[in-house]
Amino acid sequence: MATDPTPPATRHIRLTSHPGQGSGGAPALVWGAPSAAERGPVVGTTVNRSQRNVIGTHSGSYGVYRALAVAAGNLGKGHRADLTNTSPTDLIGPHPQWNDAQKIVSIDPWGASVADVFADFLARGYDIRPTIAVTQAHIHLPEVRQAIAFQRLKPDGRVLLDDGSAVVTKVAIEPVWWLPGVAERFKVREDALRRALFEETGGMYPELVTRSDIEVFLPPIGGQTLYIFGEPRDLADPAVTLTARVHDECNGSDVFGSDICTCRPYLTHAIEECIKGAQSVDAAGRAGVGLIAYSRKEGRALGEVTKFLVYNARKRQVGGDSADKYFLRTECVAGVQDMRFQELMPDVLHWLGVRKIHRLVSMSNDKFDAITGSGIKVGERVKIPDELVPADARVEMDAKIAAGYFTDGHVPDERELAATKGRSLE
Repeated sequence: MATDPTPPATRHIRLTSHPGQGSGGAPALVWGAPSAAERGPVVGTTVNRSQRNVIGTHSGSYGVYRALAVAAGNLGKGHRADLTNTSPTDLIGPHPQWNDAQKIVSIDPWGASVADVFADFLARGYDIRPTIAVTQAHIHLPEVRQAIAFQRLKPDGRVLLDDGSAVVTKVAIEPVWWLPGVAERFKVREDALRRALFEETGGMYPELVTRSDIEVFLPPIGGQTLYIFGEPRDLADPAVTLTARVHDECNGSDVFGSDICTCRPYLTHAIEECIKGAQSVDAAGRAGVGLIAYSRKEGRALGEVTKFLVYNARKRQVGGDSADKYFLRTECVAGVQDMRFQELMPDVLHWLGVRKIHRLVSMSNDKFDAITGSGIKVGERVKIPDELVPADARVEMDAKIAAGYFTDGHVPDERELAATKGRSLE
């Protein structure tokens, strides 16, 4: 067990909350520069504070677990990751969007290749850690095996194997926020954004308001995972048919199959569509490609406790659950209907080099507007088939369609919404 022999009470604590305090050795970080060398590395080390050029630490919310491991003596405070043989299994980029400070503001485009592009900094002792990892895997889903049984899908030995598993490239991405760009996306002043981040996190990061010279923040939030069906390099080719879904986390449905919402049915439907898309071949002989971008934004980024409270409020209200009060119940509990704010969502698509999504498996108007507003073209929009909507999720679906979600079917009016009734909790 690794422990620090120095008694905690006698160790010197070095604060970095004011300009000039411990920043002399930090490399310059120029967001949107035309090359990795000119951009500079993201350094969030907790050991050598003089090297830091960002606010916060790597690994998002897992940084707290790292602190517990250090405090308990299970992890040496000065541990440096051995990056031998950890390089991406598939090369992604660089793409022109990487050099556009307006296109990507919430992830580090060079985060998967730090061992290569910042080798000189590593050799000089800088603690630079990847914020993106790319690997390969198989995914097994009962819904995919069911689709094979009903002959909606057919194994091809490339994308879909005989045992029902799908071959994917997986990408894990941690958030890296360039604060001037994030503020611009949300149309607020940067100082107002910094103050809100400082105050709403209980003053966790004083550098947000005292170090305006540091522009990059590693927020303590979950990141996202990409599942790519087919060749990752084809995502950047607008001539290759791309089927894609941007999905926000819903643990209760995605993992445990809760039937109060359409999240898992829509996710598995999108996976089926992505497999079909990657198996399809166009007139020019080009195979398609599929993409699932899965973001950790549980309960519309309100959190699971709030989500469950809303469930109770919806089902216990007079008359039971109804579509006309679907969004109202959420706002009564949380103060807002939704905090996912899709403004930052297209960044990952630009990191992949995506310029056109031929088939977007989503009914969300917010996601569609964010994607197209960022300059990415969208062709066909694919709704969830009616037969996949659980009975208990019909209220949610009617409410969303009435609020402007895409559909090629009937849009219920206020009278129809008020007439919907869900079951109450017993």
